[in-house]
Amino acid sequence: MANQVQDLTPDEVSKGVAEGRYLLVDVREPNEVQAEAYPFGVVVPLSTFDPKAIPDPAGKEVVFACRSGKRSVTASLAAQAAGLPYDRHLAGGMLAWKAAGLPTRLGG
Repeated sequence: MANQVQDLTPDEVSKGVAEGRYLLVDVREPNEVQAEAYPFGVVVPLSTFDPKAIPDPAGKEVVFACRSGKRSVTASLAAQAAGLPYDRHLAGGMLAWKAAGLPTRLGG
């Protein structure tokens, strides 16, 4: 059975995080995150991606995010290959997030 990655819209992700249903995992690099970060979430850079580095979502569903939605798919497939059920990502990434008018914060 092929692994699937489910697209979520910025509004779906924002709402899911606010309701405590999603754990956002940002797979961008630290310099990108420092320049502009999602207002919540954990950073697990794709360049050194280790699915085991993702914190226990404690009942939440993991949603991967990046800048444009490409690296988040790669991360999701890598996590699935490692046997984790993480099959959701933010379609369009940070670009779509900002286009939807959602807030960002300075990282670091």
